[in-house]
Amino acid sequence: MEPSKKDTIPPSCGLRVGTSGYTYPEWSDAGFYPPGTPAREMLSLYARRFAVTELNYTWYQMPKAEAIERMLPRVPAGFGFAAKLTRTMTHEIDLHGWRGQVIQFREGITPLVQAGRMPALLVQLPPSFKRCDANRSYLAHLLDELDGLPVAVEFRHCSWAVDRVFAELERRRVTLVAVDVPDLPYLFPSLDVVTNPDLLYIRFHGRNARGWNSGNLQKQFDYLYSASELQPWSQVTIPKMAARAHSGIIFFNNHVHAQAPRNAQMLMEQLFGK
Repeated sequence: MEPSKKDTIPPSCGLRVGTSGYTYPEWSDAGFYPPGTPAREMLSLYARRFAVTELNYTWYQMPKAEAIERMLPRVPAGFGFAAKLTRTMTHEIDLHGWRGQVIQFREGITPLVQAGRMPALLVQLPPSFKRCDANRSYLAHLLDELDGLPVAVEFRHCSWAVDRVFAELERRRVTLVAVDVPDLPYLFPSLDVVTNPDLLYIRFHGRNARGWNSGNLQKQFDYLYSASELQPWSQVTIPKMAARAHSGIIFFNNHVHAQAPRNAQMLMEQLFGK
């Protein structure tokens, strides 16, 4: 017999579902926002439907405390922001200046930390970041510098999918990000490993294999999940992970044509019946 919704997700695990970013002009064209909605009004509209989001812009540029501070009054109490570490520390690494950049980043996200609004700091690593001595050393030093923050690491290369890596993350109480991605041999696989009992973190990137191989971001994240594709996650994987974590955040990154909010709502209906 299929378990009830109440039995599926442990009541002790607070799960929140949202999208990776929210300021997409095309979401107005797709009907998620009213036509012509300016970017400055999108956050408050988004927060009427979801209780958490990823801050994509902090990957492109350093966050500034003043700008972060202005965002907080636009959302209700309890709304969470997962901040993404800036690309100069993950994709375009400055081996001589990255420690100073960590200090600058920490200063920028201070309002989120002080307000208790940042459930996670996402360290997203590219497929080119393979498991080798140099990269292992850099990541270890980076995690040392980020100590004290709720860090979550997303690997994109399959070489990191080994028990020794999971054990080290567990020792550090760093969350391993679970992913749903196309079935490509070089990508990190979809796993249900929980390395930090404080937090589970899941990102849905879509399954557009041709788009991922194209190098075009618009094509890469152009994918709409069907209800049947999400059911194994909502009925099996997420409940299994939630039984081992006190809280969880789940994001859809298939932002093209406002597919991400559609799928986020679909998953919420499957998980919570609403």
